Amino acid sequence: MLFTSITHTYKRLRTLQTHQIFALPVVILMPHSACNCRCVMCDIWKDNKNLKQLTEQDINDLLISLKKFGAQQVVMSGGEALLNTNFFKLCEILKKQNIKVSLLTTGLSIKNNAPLILKWVDDMIVSLDGDEPMHDAIRNIPNAFKKLKEGIEHIKSIDPNYRITARTVIHRINFRNWPAIIEAAKAMGINQVSFLPADISSHAFNRQTAWSEPKQHEILISEKELPELQDVINGILSQTTDFNSGFIAESAAKIQNIYNYYAAFYGLNAFPFKKCNAPWVSTVIEADGSVRPCFFHDTIGNIRDNSLTDILNSNEAINFRKTLDMGTNATCVKCVCSLNLSPFAKL
Repeated sequence: MLFTSITHTYKRLRTLQTHQIFALPVVILMPHSACNCRCVMCDIWKDNKNLKQLTEQDINDLLISLKKFGAQQVVMSGGEALLNTNFFKLCEILKKQNIKVSLLTTGLSIKNNAPLILKWVDDMIVSLDGDEPMHDAIRNIPNAFKKLKEGIEHIKSIDPNYRITARTVIHRINFRNWPAIIEAAKAMGINQVSFLPADISSHAFNRQTAWSEPKQHEILISEKELPELQDVINGILSQTTDFNSGFIAESAAKIQNIYNYYAAFYGLNAFPFKKCNAPWVSTVIEADGSVRPCFFHDTIGNIRDNSLTDILNSNEAINFRKTLDMGTNATCVKCVCSLNLSPFAKL
């Protein structure tokens, strides 16, 4: 086991040094293209009629590359991964290879799937957008909050130690509700909550074209609202217990950067710099088999045409990583999310 760990660390170092993938600790899969929510800050649900999903054959074919790269964790994202009728079979295939499975979910069907989640999924990250009225309004689904809460409480009643974290996108509609979000997470029994600003400028989340300015401003916090946002953040930062305990995942500086991100749209400061090595330590595979270096950059291949190994180590992909400057790349500069995984870090 020690030898395996040392070898994997060496391969991760080689990847960062050479831009050729020797190790890939994290793989993000989108098992299903559709979603069971209609969120105001996401367009995935608008394409629900054009269903795409990963199959057992897709996952079995991936195993050769996942083993070669020593993949340690697969994150099931979406869309809503649980909509794939073979979802737990996909998890089973991965788990039998000692790959950790994490689930990102809207939380609407946790309760109905609780036994299989506990059997095949190592941990779960749920989306939480506000207290009950705010969450339901943003999700555009009746009783979304109630179903999420019931699902979490049901899982915890079976296994109190099962880890459930929450992720919240902070934007114009819910930033005033931020303290209530933290209290709602605690009341549900969530272990940790994480916050990030809204992506309003990329083609991610099924946007065929980037949002136009009117649509952006439905989600973008306005310049005149920035002082109020700072007041809310000051209140969050004053709750030092939540940072010291790790209940809030981010540091105080990263929470402040949510203000800085929105202020940057008005030229008040630069966009916060994200130290990120996602294209070197992870990849995203969409429901149609398309492969991306991360959620926000363009596709570089398809696992139904070529192996993941060949896609990630094609001349095009290696050159992309070699020449990517996150301080100047337009996508990276405005990115809302980053992954910076040290070769020595354990998942």
